[in-house]
Amino acid sequence: MSPRPIILDCDPGQDDAMAILLALASGEEIDLLGITTVAGNVPLELTQTNARKICELAGRTDMPVFAGCSRPILRKLVTAEYVHGKTGLDGTDLPAPTMPLQETHSVDFIVDTVMARPEGAVTLCPIGPLTNVALAMVKRPEIIPRLQEIVLMGGAMAEGNTTPAAEFNIYVDPHAARVVFESGVPITMLGLDVTHQALVTEERLAAIRDLDTPVTNAVVGLLDFFNRYDRERYAIPGAPLHDPCVIAYLLKPELFDGRDCHVAVETESELTMGATLVDWWGLHGKGTTARVINAVDADGFFSLLTERLARL
Repeated sequence: MSPRPIILDCDPGQDDAMAILLALASGEEIDLLGITTVAGNVPLELTQTNARKICELAGRTDMPVFAGCSRPILRKLVTAEYVHGKTGLDGTDLPAPTMPLQETHSVDFIVDTVMARPEGAVTLCPIGPLTNVALAMVKRPEIIPRLQEIVLMGGAMAEGNTTPAAEFNIYVDPHAARVVFESGVPITMLGLDVTHQALVTEERLAAIRDLDTPVTNAVVGLLDFFNRYDRERYAIPGAPLHDPCVIAYLLKPELFDGRDCHVAVETESELTMGATLVDWWGLHGKGTTARVINAVDADGFFSLLTERLARL
């Protein structure tokens, strides 16, 4: 089987960095067409820089990286330096990138790439706020039926992590999320319900540390820093490793389980802004809009991540 063509839309972020590395280490299964960046965990100037830093860490200066939207569609930008540090990649000291930033805007790259390839050929993998993806759909609605699927990290069935109701990626740009979830594109949603099962425990981090390569040594520094906030906040043995769950799902979907549901995004109430209402039991009788993943074999996930990091 030929590799699956994807575009990774991200806002690095330590966990975004793990998703980039996992994709770059999995060329037999994934054809990473390009990395698009958006403001989210940190502002756009840092996310586009961080994406290139991670590509260079992996020795992939050939990977095209694009800068996208610097703010949400309607709301002011909310960032998460309190989790990721002032650079977004605190925990290791990576050099400034030398590989160029592509001149094309992320939205235009998404549109041009989807339109240039056969119908059903491209999967979008957003792991940050959905601003770039939504604006690509608004700019060229013709891309919507041409997409194979959107596999995204975002949302929650239960409580949020930014407000009591909302997960960070959806909260940052709920209007973009609503455009995407109402687009009709097949969506797989990996939200907090599943990612909070994929914890960076000391044992799992030690397995990566034992690889002792330049890449994994940097990874250990990133994850050790990333661990500190959620471990203290939730009194859990390690931080949830959100974003690489998307790439792991593409590589080994058998590690995950979920259900087809209707998902609605709240955009009116300030109290619950960005909440993803998942109709798990089909109570509203509406058609399904997403496959919602709520379970993962966490040991299998970390075994996959560790094995692939060893390749870089």
